[in-house]
Amino acid sequence: MGGCVRVERDEGGRIGWLIFDHPERRNAISVDMWRDIPEAVNRLEEDDAVRVVVMRGAGEVAFVAGADISEFGEKRSGGAAQSYDVESGLAFGALANLRKPLLAMIRGYCVGGGVAIALAADLRFAADDAVFAIPAARLGLGYHMSGLEALVALVGPSRAKEIFFTARRFAASEAHAMGLLNDVTAPDALEASVRETAERIGENAPLTIRSVKRIVHEIAREPGARDLQAVNDSIRACFESEDYQEGVRAFLEKRTPRFRGR
Repeated sequence: MGGCVRVERDEGGRIGWLIFDHPERRNAISVDMWRDIPEAVNRLEEDDAVRVVVMRGAGEVAFVAGADISEFGEKRSGGAAQSYDVESGLAFGALANLRKPLLAMIRGYCVGGGVAIALAADLRFAADDAVFAIPAARLGLGYHMSGLEALVALVGPSRAKEIFFTARRFAASEAHAMGLLNDVTAPDALEASVRETAERIGENAPLTIRSVKRIVHEIAREPGARDLQAVNDSIRACFESEDYQEGVRAFLEKRTPRFRGR
């Protein structure tokens, strides 16, 4: 009854889905679900047919309504808290290390840990009925620096402080205005819009996208900590790939390129 994280793939398509499935608790993330995430991400990483991964909540009520508070007394206090942090840390690490583009499709509640999960995505899209909040200050929780770092990078220090200090709810329109979201659409148009974006990404050269994702990740790090060798290797892999040759040929022949990721 602790929920699960499911993987689905569009038949014949390029989109893989990472689905947070705990509807009886508005898709709140349980310890079991934290444990599910690394395996689910690995399945999508290793599936060559998947070019783009989209995270979503099961149903239409919530993306993820935070961590499952019903478990806090037993699994997020005392000595158990360290184990909980390890499990959630492995989950966030798996999301951060996914080499494929990661999108978040947000309906309804996106609260606490749900916001943190959404921040792990490369791009975030929400319906205009989505509701956001980080209520840590109403629960007495301590927040790890990595979670705050991702939020500050998107919305800036002052906005990040406001979100945490007030613990208030804010609408998708405000989340978009502060830079948390890439786009907001009507609820009945959200999935079609996300699919269109994902398919557009999936048509492009995977090695180029992987390289850009890696470079942006390194830019966000302190200059002395940047892995410039990995950056240069990713760029060289593009120029040495069959896809590069295909892209040039397709341009000269005035046709759509057929990229294969190698």
